[in-house]
Amino acid sequence: MLISWMANRTRRRPVVSRLPLVAAAVVCAFLPPGAVPDTGGPPEVVSARPLTALDEAFGKYADRVRDPGHWTGGDSTYSVPASAGELWVFSDTFLGTVRPDGSRSPVTGEGGTTPFVHNSFVLWPPSGAPRTVTGRDRAGRPDALVSPPEAGEWYWARAGIPDGRGVAVVYARYARTGTGPLDIAWRGSVLARFREERLSRPESVTALPSSAGISWGAWLAREGNRTYVYGTEAAPSGGSYLHLARVDGPGLRGAWRYRAADGSWSGEESRAARLTGPGGAAPRVSDELSVVRHGAWYALVTQRTDQPFSAELRLAWARSPGGPFTAQRTVYTAPEAGPDGGYRNPNVLAYNPHEHPELERGADELVVSYNVNSLVPRDVIDRAGVYRPRFLRIRVRTIR
Repeated sequence: MLISWMANRTRRRPVVSRLPLVAAAVVCAFLPPGAVPDTGGPPEVVSARPLTALDEAFGKYADRVRDPGHWTGGDSTYSVPASAGELWVFSDTFLGTVRPDGSRSPVTGEGGTTPFVHNSFVLWPPSGAPRTVTGRDRAGRPDALVSPPEAGEWYWARAGIPDGRGVAVVYARYARTGTGPLDIAWRGSVLARFREERLSRPESVTALPSSAGISWGAWLAREGNRTYVYGTEAAPSGGSYLHLARVDGPGLRGAWRYRAADGSWSGEESRAARLTGPGGAAPRVSDELSVVRHGAWYALVTQRTDQPFSAELRLAWARSPGGPFTAQRTVYTAPEAGPDGGYRNPNVLAYNPHEHPELERGADELVVSYNVNSLVPRDVIDRAGVYRPRFLRIRVRTIR
């Protein structure tokens, strides 16, 4: 179903010679600054509705394949258009088989048969069957694509971009700080480059700037020969502050420059300033988010952060990649989360909203995913379908 849905979407988009259709969509979504005239106030949201075709496609893929290395659920849910198809980038991933009653076996480390890895890919080609991509440990069992050398640490995925004949993905390294499910801390970030013909092992892993307490790669936006890199800094009272860097040339291995408080670009990471909102204050955002150009405006998709585990997805707008952004407005509340949600479970939560511009038909549409999970691990064992991405389509008033 995902294949046919994507085909219907891309047939309506302009074709760019010698580029895959999804890559063409990204090129159209990130026009050079100044290419679109000023059109007044920010876009207005017309509707925000579930995109059930994508939900069902991932559900069918998860439930119907019987293979120990097969994806049955994951979070983060970034996407990268590639010549071989749509590459979905996941963090924590359950593999294996979903039982007929919709449950999965406990993970292998807890006496079950379900492999669990901290990062994976699902490659969805334009035609043919999708496939799960993971690494392998020394015994040949499924393992993370990228793993830190230190025991007790792991990498969770951040955003990715096309990179020549492959893709480049940022990974954030984490470690435990206590015994609770949320007792974790970010330790640094790397850039992993993969060739499309061998996605199961990175061609290279390069350390990224990590000395200023900013986890870069929450979002990547390429405009012409420049890539904007968004990073998040944990806020003491919850949520994160947003920062911006840019890198000229292909990829992210060139010289980084950071947006400073005065609007200039500095070569010193310590000068990277928090991006601002109304009145010059630095609003809090979710740790994973997106910033995508729509006509003359940049859409920041984030999550409400002033309430713990809020199910509200929010939208703000800016004239430039570095803001200032308008006040955040709630545009959708995930119906799965909380005691009154679809699972009637107070431990179920929604998080990590991302936009997928390569799946959109024009500047007046946003295709957004978010993740669903539970604070009680047993919930996602007993009901495998809880722990999967959900999608929605947000329509905004036409932008000239």
